[in-house]
Amino acid sequence: MISHVPVGSMLPEHFQEVLAAEASAKFLQAVDEARRELGGVVIWNINSTPKGGGVAEMLRSLLAYARGGGVDARWVTIGGNADFFHLTKRLHNHLHGAPGDGGPLGDAEHAVFEDVANKAASELTPLIEEGDIVLVHDPQPAGLCGPLKEAGAKVIWRCHIGLDRANDLIREAWDFLRPYVEPADEFVFSRLSYAWDGLPKDHITVVPPSIDAFSPKNQEMEPDVVRAILSVAGIIPDGDGATTFTRVDGTPGRVNNRAVMHEVAPTPADAKVVVQVSRWDRLKDPLGVIKGFAERVDSPEAHLIYAGPAVEEVADDPEGAEVLEEARVAWEALPPGAKDRVHLAALPMQDGDENAAIVNALQRRADIVVQKSIAEGFGLTVAEAMWKGRAVVATRIGGIQDQVTDDTGVLVDDPLDLDAYGDAVAALLEDPERAATLGAAAKERVRDHFLGPRHLMQYLDIFRELKSRD
Repeated sequence: MISHVPVGSMLPEHFQEVLAAEASAKFLQAVDEARRELGGVVIWNINSTPKGGGVAEMLRSLLAYARGGGVDARWVTIGGNADFFHLTKRLHNHLHGAPGDGGPLGDAEHAVFEDVANKAASELTPLIEEGDIVLVHDPQPAGLCGPLKEAGAKVIWRCHIGLDRANDLIREAWDFLRPYVEPADEFVFSRLSYAWDGLPKDHITVVPPSIDAFSPKNQEMEPDVVRAILSVAGIIPDGDGATTFTRVDGTPGRVNNRAVMHEVAPTPADAKVVVQVSRWDRLKDPLGVIKGFAERVDSPEAHLIYAGPAVEEVADDPEGAEVLEEARVAWEALPPGAKDRVHLAALPMQDGDENAAIVNALQRRADIVVQKSIAEGFGLTVAEAMWKGRAVVATRIGGIQDQVTDDTGVLVDDPLDLDAYGDAVAALLEDPERAATLGAAAKERVRDHFLGPRHLMQYLDIFRELKSRD
């Protein structure tokens, strides 16, 4: 029922390469203080998958730096059956204000939820010692908050998803989950507007997510390596040479596996490339991305690549295969001229680091990166693209609007306005100087606000506060 995810170790001093001297010194001092103050305390993190989403990516990075700094940080995932993951996907959609599969959230669903939580708790609570700190991430493991609290842990409920304005669907999800999360000592949200009604305001903290500048998804990559990786992965031809990258643990890696492509012909090597990288999720609006591009970006040189994971490898997202098929049907229905310029890529997931390196290469090859989500908890793909100096066209929703400013990208006010989205993409493709200026400013914004050190220091402050209550 529970699985222990191996956590690497990365030295916090690594950030001296990307931070200003003053910021780096402040971060290293905070890590040194944490090492002393948290001696003997285990920091547990619990979610439902070790790969395939932004939460898993953040944990893999942040916990490695915590361990490298001398903090005993551990990571556990919980399993579940098909009924459980269909239910938690329904909750995920509701928390974004969407109906999802339209199913109920009643007594039978509580029974499914509690059965998984009780089985996971029976395996996990014997490992918990008095004073340990547990971060419970998102709806799937929420039922563990009470048992972990009873076992003597300090418990933090970390919700990565939400919507700025709650509707009835969101409140229904809150009502379902509230009894499970209320035992927590602290509640962490990505934006203050996501915080639930009824939770104690003095125990709510806002912690925006972050990216790891050194992960395979974000590390520097030379243009010839970009071309070689995309060629070997079967996405864009005409690249040769080494497909190497550095893994999370610092060892060398190489891209070997190919994406499954839905396309008339490969993207030309000299094309102007627009990229969206997302899960196959209706809230990411793949159909809108395809249609808006096809109808409003009419340059024969412009090509769209919509890339998502190979759906069979993402265990906690049972709708992925359905959405990929919907996107494929929409692509098939495009008129010939547009269909030739739209490419769907299901990226290999056998090796998480390899997948990340392919995404890195895709974003670096892109002229424009888009994130046309209908709802978005934060949208770390935006920060990832910005870190690579790419101009972003995205929707003005959720945490995206915390990342992109008028100086660093283009925000479309209405997520359903396909014309505005398509026109914004076309305008940037026609003005590469402006796109380059936006991209350069975007990278500096990520350096200042959305890298791991800021994120880790905020959590260290929460841990200190929890310990002070003893």
